[in-house]
Amino acid sequence: GYRVSLQGNFFGCNQTYVAFLEYNPRKHIKLDPPLNIQSNATASKCQIWWSVWNVPWYLSEILQYELQYKEYSMSWEVAMNKTLPSSLPQVEIEATELRSGIAYAARVRCKVSENENSYHSQWSEWSQTTVFKKADVPKVSEKILNIKTMQYLFIPLSFGTLLYLFWNCKLSSRYWCFLTLGQKASPALTFPRQLLSFSHSIVCTMGILR
Repeated sequence: GYRVSLQGNFFGCNQTYVAFLEYNPRKHIKLDPPLNIQSNATASKCQIWWSVWNVPWYLSEILQYELQYKEYSMSWEVAMNKTLPSSLPQVEIEATELRSGIAYAARVRCKVSENENSYHSQWSEWSQTTVFKKADVPKVSEKILNIKTMQYLFIPLSFGTLLYLFWNCKLSSRYWCFLTLGQKASPALTFPRQLLSFSHSIVCTMGILR
């Protein structure tokens, strides 16, 4: 350690004032604030990263960061604070913590981790801010939704049409047999009219979906 003292001339007399009997520079560190803070926000999360300057390599691995973010129009006094568990110069904010369509501002500061015994520091000044906005969740257009609906309805409608045609073809064959034998046809066997009516209803349904 070091001994720190102050000397001065007071009223014509030289005097020495001892400020620290034992001063250890490793226990009194204040780092420069982080630089180049940037952000990238999507609909699911916001990524924020930065860099540090003028920090020895043996300190960069034991740094601790604190993130502060808020709505852009609000004061920093009501901002959210997060002490980051990692020494990596990056962090992610989950989309559930952000409101859609609202601009946010974020900043970060650093110091030596409190879990480190060999060094001790106070928080640096805050970095410059980065501004970001949560991206809106893309909406499926009405046209795409209608196309998908048509695709889902096409298979059961087609299957129903085939069953209808098959059933009426069988009835139609019986109808001609009845005519050959001189029998009177049943009203339920009027196949052409029923088929045209059914086909018309399918066409109308598909037109509404479009």
